[in-house]
Amino acid sequence: MYKYSITGRRTDGVHFFPPSFLNHFSLSSLKVFSYFISAPAPAPASLRVIDLKLDILCYSSMDLPVAVAVSELVIPGLADQLSIMKKAIVSELLTQQPKLCPYHFIPPGLLIPLTAIYDTRYGEIEEKQSELRRNLHFRLGLPLDRPLLRTSNALTFGAMERRDRSSSKSGSSLLRDVHKEIPSSGVSGGIMSLIEGSYEYYHYLHDGIDDNGWGCAYRSLQTIMSWYRLQQYSSINVPSHREIQQVLVEIGDKDPSFIGSREWIGAIELSFVLDKLLGNSVMQASCKIINVRSGDELPEKCRELAIHFETQGTPVMIGGGVLAYTLLGVDYNEASGDCAFLILDPHYTGSDDLKKIVNGGWCAWKKSVDSKGRSFFLKDKFYNLLLPQRPNMV
Repeated sequence: MYKYSITGRRTDGVHFFPPSFLNHFSLSSLKVFSYFISAPAPAPASLRVIDLKLDILCYSSMDLPVAVAVSELVIPGLADQLSIMKKAIVSELLTQQPKLCPYHFIPPGLLIPLTAIYDTRYGEIEEKQSELRRNLHFRLGLPLDRPLLRTSNALTFGAMERRDRSSSKSGSSLLRDVHKEIPSSGVSGGIMSLIEGSYEYYHYLHDGIDDNGWGCAYRSLQTIMSWYRLQQYSSINVPSHREIQQVLVEIGDKDPSFIGSREWIGAIELSFVLDKLLGNSVMQASCKIINVRSGDELPEKCRELAIHFETQGTPVMIGGGVLAYTLLGVDYNEASGDCAFLILDPHYTGSDDLKKIVNGGWCAWKKSVDSKGRSFFLKDKFYNLLLPQRPNMV
């Protein structure tokens, strides 16, 4: 594979150097160069200087000579891309300054990369850019509620992997997708419905904050926010405890004295924060809340939770009494009613050791009543379940 980026300036004409000309240059000198071509005009004319970035991918056999690859693959590829850009900007040259930039993607289901050329004047949330991405999704048979062709999804080189915008601070090593290492639930004949996509595991004592005993719902919210970031629905940083409290004060739900306190929050407060951070006209994010009168009633909600994970795929927060958990899935046998809940426990206070977390049951399948008759959910507590909805956007 060869990858070259060429920055060029053009007026009325475009010129490509013939293959014989390339013999006088090394490959390193071909990676970036500029050219300026002018042509005589029959009458006075204005000059428009346009900066264009060309970026192509070429596949070839390993034994293909470099000179042949450049002349037969790279140069024609650059010519094709420049021709496409010309058609895209020619109608706007006199009135606007297009800023076209190519990006390469490998969406799920495609085996080879595709290249999309975006006008970076608009930004990703501009309506015109959104419609372009939606049209590309439709033409490629991609889902219309997954952001798969945003610039943040673009390939980077040379790892040939998508950019992974971590929701954590630089240098952090938060664990991701810890549920993939746990054993089966033990539900005979059950159907598992799980979270779709990646998340980061936030728990007590992260970021140097001692929230042991009061911060479990904050940590569940942070895990949910990391899901939105890692699926590219949002570029908003995962909020700290103080930032969560500030949002609740700003919307009038809490008094100013709440900021900096160690007061608990629950599913209702989490929905307020998510609506504030994500619920704008672009994201159209919302939350659904399920109420149950007792922990004994939670198994009755397994069918509804299974539908949530199959259609929305977002993490769920379960709050009851003074405890909060993050729910990542359910295993449900509709015929027998047997079910298990895949719990990510924010009350963990140890190091981010995956083996220790899995062996300690901090991410594990939990039944409402285990084989020894012990109840995981409290019988005498009221529970709220927060079901964040997947934004309908690309």
